[in-house]
Amino acid sequence: MKNSYINRNFSRVAILGVALCALAFLTSASTATRATTATSVNIVNNSSREIRNVYLSHVDLDDWGNDQLSNGATIGAGQSYNLSNVACDSQQVKVIGEDADGCFLSTVVNCGDSATWTITNDTARDCGY
Repeated sequence: MKNSYINRNFSRVAILGVALCALAFLTSASTATRATTATSVNIVNNSSREIRNVYLSHVDLDDWGNDQLSNGATIGAGQSYNLSNVACDSQQVKVIGEDADGCFLSTVVNCGDSATWTITNDTARDCGY
């Protein structure tokens, strides 16, 4: 009877261990299917304002990353800047530009595509007021 009790407990522990391993495998497989894709965004500044910073964020969150302009670069009026190999871990990414006045402009681009974002004087700005 004691052996039967030990065998039953061992079986339960073994089944639990297999179930946990399967769960871990499914979780990692699910993460792997959401593999990061790359996209490129050409930012065209057709406004009279200088763009000093460009950030990326998830569409529904304010989780901005680091400035995407290299070495203090700016996007002057009439200039363009290409962000290549933008990492996306979902279907879309938000691109945020900060102008010389400290106001923010943004657009959403589809991941996996090449996109062009043209900024004009009419592009809506969030200046925090």
